[in-house]
Amino acid sequence: MKASFAFEKEGKHTFGTVYRPIARIFFKSPKEEIWVGIRLVVDTGADFTILPKYLANNLKISLTKDCKKDESIGIGGTQIIYLYKKKLKIKVGELIREVPVAFFDSNELPGLLGRLGFIETFDVEFLKSHEVIFKD
Repeated sequence: MKASFAFEKEGKHTFGTVYRPIARIFFKSPKEEIWVGIRLVVDTGADFTILPKYLANNLKISLTKDCKKDESIGIGGTQIIYLYKKKLKIKVGELIREVPVAFFDSNELPGLLGRLGFIETFDVEFLKSHEVIFKD
């Protein structure tokens, strides 16, 4: 089985047109029978998946009770994040995984789909035709 997504055109930059590998991912709430969809940047440089803060509320996850506060250091500097104490069930196309996730302390940064528990469990192709493919 496989799932594929076209890159999204982000616009012109000094160096040329920027295309970003974006995947539509669904997260299952651990407390209700709902799946919440979000578009995430497929980021091979991200150690794990980090979601915008608002998604914790949509998934019925308490940042104070269900998560552990921590820091993440990246290109944008140091960010406060909340590490969810359990794994979340996620779906890309028809492919399902249980992955560790964290939440940013804001909604300003794009969500990142990281390696640990997700990207590393697939054969992933980034095609020059601006498509990303996940193969089981």
